[in-house]
Amino acid sequence: MDNFEYKVVVYDTKGFWGGSVESNQLESKLNLLGCDGWELVSCTSTNQSYGSSKSIVCIFKRKKN
Repeated sequence: MDNFEYKVVVYDTKGFWGGSVESNQLESKLNLLGCDGWELVSCTSTNQSYGSSKSIVCIFKRKKN
């Protein structure tokens, strides 16, 4: 049976009211983690108010060596 390790990354949004995501910056972070063997399993945003997001929570996994 395979064993996995997990990593939780919180990406804070920008803007006065939040909710603004710099997609190029987020994509770069995701690609760096992918190069290290991390696979994105889930990604969700946290609600701040009136539909804006305070942060994005990404969960990754990879096989343990």
